[in-house]
Amino acid sequence: MIVDLSKVSIFVRPGVTDMRKQINGLSILAEDEMKKDSGSGSLFLFCSKDRKNLKCIYWDRNGFCMWQKKLEKDKFPWPMTEEDAEEINLEQLQLLLNGIDFWKAHKEIKFNQMN
Repeated sequence: MIVDLSKVSIFVRPGVTDMRKQINGLSILAEDEMKKDSGSGSLFLFCSKDRKNLKCIYWDRNGFCMWQKKLEKDKFPWPMTEEDAEEINLEQLQLLLNGIDFWKAHKEIKFNQMN
């Protein structure tokens, strides 16, 4: 079954994930570290240390599904801290898969007014 991405929550696990983990290990990370229900139908994204490998898991009616994307060149933009990672939307997922780092797209500017 193909998931309708416009109707699900998409969560990113920041930092490095051991890509030797498969569905069971990744679902435990979603439950224990991300404090999310891995069986909710939400998508959970994980990235390798070298940021060339991305895995996604989600629950589909009667079992988990997992897909993986491995880049031959370049790296995925990926947040390293909890502050940067949170729920993302479909547009941000598409940007991520296209290699666009939306986490760093806009930086806060400090304005100091001189008297």
